Amino acid sequence: MDFQHRAGGKTGTGGVASASESNRDRRERLRQLALETIDLNKDPYFMKNHLGSYECKLCLTLHNNEGSYLAHTQGKKHQSNLARRAAKEAKDAPAQPAPERPKVDIRRFVKIGRPGYKVTKQRDPESMQQSLLFQIDYPEIVESIQPRYRFMAAYEQRIEPPDRKWQYLLFAAEPYETIAFKVPSREVDKDPRKLWTHWNKETKQFFLQFAFKVDPKGPRPSSPKPLQPPSVVPQITGGPPPPPRLPPPPMPPPGGMMPFGSRFPPPPGPPVGMPPPPGMQAPPMPPPGIAPPPGMAPPPGMAPPPGMAPPHGMAPPPGMAPPHGMAPPPGMGPPSGMAPPGMAPPGMAPPPPLRPPAPPPSMGMAPPPPPIPPPPPISGAIAPVAPPPPPPPPS
Repeated sequence: MDFQHRAGGKTGTGGVASASESNRDRRERLRQLALETIDLNKDPYFMKNHLGSYECKLCLTLHNNEGSYLAHTQGKKHQSNLARRAAKEAKDAPAQPAPERPKVDIRRFVKIGRPGYKVTKQRDPESMQQSLLFQIDYPEIVESIQPRYRFMAAYEQRIEPPDRKWQYLLFAAEPYETIAFKVPSREVDKDPRKLWTHWNKETKQFFLQFAFKVDPKGPRPSSPKPLQPPSVVPQITGGPPPPPRLPPPPMPPPGGMMPFGSRFPPPPGPPVGMPPPPGMQAPPMPPPGIAPPPGMAPPPGMAPPPGMAPPHGMAPPPGMAPPHGMAPPPGMGPPSGMAPPGMAPPGMAPPPPLRPPAPPPSMGMAPPPPPIPPPPPISGAIAPVAPPPPPPPPS
C-alpha cells in the first residue's frame, strides 16, 4: 500500500495519522504537561483500585494508567465538577467569624493651646550648608510622652493651596496642639551629625536640627570675607571721580557789616576809580551817616553823603570843593572861583593856619615801630686785620 501518495500526504513524510492516533498523541502531550504541574500524591481525587487501574473519585471514572487520569484532569468534565464542589462546600460551611483585631485604647486629651517655640537660622562655615534649629517648649506635657515630628509634603495638607516649592515640618505632643513650620522644599541631609533631636526632660524642651543639602548645580555661596583693619582704607579704582573741593567763602569786611538778610558778603567791586563793566550795576550806596567799606569809592557822578569825606587819596567829584580842612590832591588846582589854600580871596582876611590832617585809623592794629636811627660814625682810622699764620710743614 502506498502511504506516501495518498490524498493530503506530503512527499518524504509518513502517512496521514488516523483519528485514534491523533487522540493518543494529544493525551500524551496533556500527560506530560500535567506531570509538570500536578503532583498525583497530593491529589485528593486520585485512587488506585485492587485491579491495578486508576479511578477519579470526583467524576467516578476509570483509567488504565496515570497518563489517562492526568489527561482527564485537564478535561472539561473534571474542571466543571471541581467548580461545582467548591460552590457546594462554600454554601454548606458555617460562617466563620473574622479574627478579632487587637484593640488599642485611644487616649483623648483636651487641647490647651500651642507651645512656645524658637527658630534659629544657621550656616556651616566648612560645608556652607544652611540649617535650622527648632526649640519647642512643652512645660505641661503629659508624663511618659515624648514629642514627635515629621516632614509633610504640601499636597498632604488642606489648609493652604499646595505649592511644590514648600514643605511642612510638624511637631506634636499631648495635650498641646500640633504645630507646623513652612520650610523650603529642598532635600534634607540625613547625616546623623546634621539631623538630630534631643528631649530635655528637666526643662521640658524639645530640640531639632536639620540641614539642607548643597545643590551641586546651583551657585555655591561664597565664604565671608575677613574683616580689614581700620587702618587699611580700600582704594576705589572704578566709578566717577570725587567732586572737586569748593574754595572757602570770602572773609567778611573788616568793619563787620554785611547787607541785611544775606549770609555771605557782597562780591568785590571794580578797582578804585574805574567804572563798573557793562551789564553790572554799581553797588548800592550805604544809608546816610554810614561810611562805605574801606577801599570802596562812591559811583561816578555821585557825591558822598553829607558830613563825609571821600576816601583818602581820592579827589572829590568834578564841580565839588574838598571838605573844610582838607587840601586838594597833589597835581590838582582849586576849582575856578576859589583861592588856593593859605591865601584869602580878594577883599577877605587870610584864614588861620591849618593843622595837618590826622592819620587814618589803624583798624585795630598796632602802630608800626619807629624807624631805627643809623649808627654813629666811628672816629679814627681802622687798623687792618692781620691774616692767620700758615700751618707748619709736615715732618
